[in-house]
Amino acid sequence: MPMHATALVLFSGGQDSTTCLADALSRYERVETLGFEYGQRHRIEMDVRHTVRARLRERFPAWAPRLGDDHVLNVDSLSQIGGSSLTDEVAFAMQADGLPNTFVPGRNLLFLTLAGALAYRRGLQVIVTGVCETDYSGYPDCRDDTMKAMQLALSLGLDRRLVIETPLMWIDKAQTWAMAHRLGGDALVDLIVEETHTCYQGDRTQRHAWGYGCGACPACELRAAGWSRYVDATV
Repeated sequence: MPMHATALVLFSGGQDSTTCLADALSRYERVETLGFEYGQRHRIEMDVRHTVRARLRERFPAWAPRLGDDHVLNVDSLSQIGGSSLTDEVAFAMQADGLPNTFVPGRNLLFLTLAGALAYRRGLQVIVTGVCETDYSGYPDCRDDTMKAMQLALSLGLDRRLVIETPLMWIDKAQTWAMAHRLGGDALVDLIVEETHTCYQGDRTQRHAWGYGCGACPACELRAAGWSRYVDATV
């Protein structure tokens, strides 16, 4: 076991956060999860996350006793601010600043601040988030420097040592699939394919080799490309 024994996983119900949850369950004695309602167009992720948690308990009995409470916080102020294709009915596009309009400014900063407050109240030592700057959309609030700064700010502001872990920070989507396989074999990979949701359109009607989604949004494209590289590497 690591020095720390408890963790709070930011858990959306997608591929990345499910892989992070599995990783935390393999290493910590007590793991709780946190999701956010923020007016996201792909709100289906909030429904599938309950199924993912249930399937993890069923299929991985060694992890079941470690999986603790789930929490959901409402931060619909992000949709009130608007301006993102994740919260507004606008087409996915690149902005003048070079970022995709799927960027929700301040989202991860707010999520981590609330996660820090919840971890404080729940006596949890580690916050786990699936952000990555290797194979991602360029969001500045996913960068390693941002995570280090947030860890320092939370620890100072709460006067309690909190650790922010980013297990996916330096790996791409193909390596994320491979990580899931190392953690839980084919059973975990199959669970991620069948039960998790990443598509920004919230599409659960189209089934692909890598899971459900529209197949065209940035999230689907990243997931599909990673799956293809992962499969090629295992053949």
